[in-house]
Amino acid sequence: MNRILFVGEHPKTFDVRWHSHEHWEMVYCTSGKGCFRFENGSQISYREGEVVVIPPHTIHSNVSDEGFTNIHITMADPAFRDKSAFRFFDDEEKNVGSAFAQAKYYYMGDLKHGDLVLAALGDLIASYIIVRRSNEGYSEPVEKLRSSIRRNYSRTDYALDETIRAMPFNYDYLRKLFKKEVGMSPLEYLTSLRMKSAQTLLTAMWTNEYSVAEVAQMCGYDDALYFSRVFKKYYGCAPRDFSKNKGKNEKNDQYRREFPEKDFE
Repeated sequence: MNRILFVGEHPKTFDVRWHSHEHWEMVYCTSGKGCFRFENGSQISYREGEVVVIPPHTIHSNVSDEGFTNIHITMADPAFRDKSAFRFFDDEEKNVGSAFAQAKYYYMGDLKHGDLVLAALGDLIASYIIVRRSNEGYSEPVEKLRSSIRRNYSRTDYALDETIRAMPFNYDYLRKLFKKEVGMSPLEYLTSLRMKSAQTLLTAMWTNEYSVAEVAQMCGYDDALYFSRVFKKYYGCAPRDFSKNKGKNEKNDQYRREFPEKDFE
């Protein structure tokens, strides 16, 4: 599954004639924009940073008035449930685009054992597509705000309000839209990520040496007292108590799994 069979690259192109492939085709637009046309009369428009995924034996063409460039991959047996072509946006970090570029490098290169990396990239690209496809229920502005929060939640200087106001949408409208689609407000979403990070840090075996203030900093809070209040409201106990009690139990459980021959009281 997810075996990359071919990787190609189009320089600036205006028209790709009608054709089909025996296997799945994935086309990442690296510049410009265009439109895929399908034999059944449907169309999918795309622009730079978007991917169009086309099922096997689907007759299609690709046209553009201004021209486009792309990287296209043919893959055998990816685990996609779709029966028709679809489009999705790359994330803010351009992870999908980076994976496509690496696939091109390893497919066209002559590195020893490069096929091992290419196989891993096939799994990675297929996984990216499945994840992005499963999150398509979010509108573009909500997904951009979610992405911004995920990238920056651990920064103490991250200003959520300023981020929302800087987006080309009405402030209240975007907050309401976010809550409608995500199920919580942007601030609640930010807090949930920070609290999940705090829980991980407080219970990890390798974080014993960190103080509550240091954990707060790593989770995006520059005020340890405020962090402690938020944490207690979220989990029902202070960070130090959470670390001593829950952390101790989880560490013992892990120790038992690693050293089952040991006796514990």
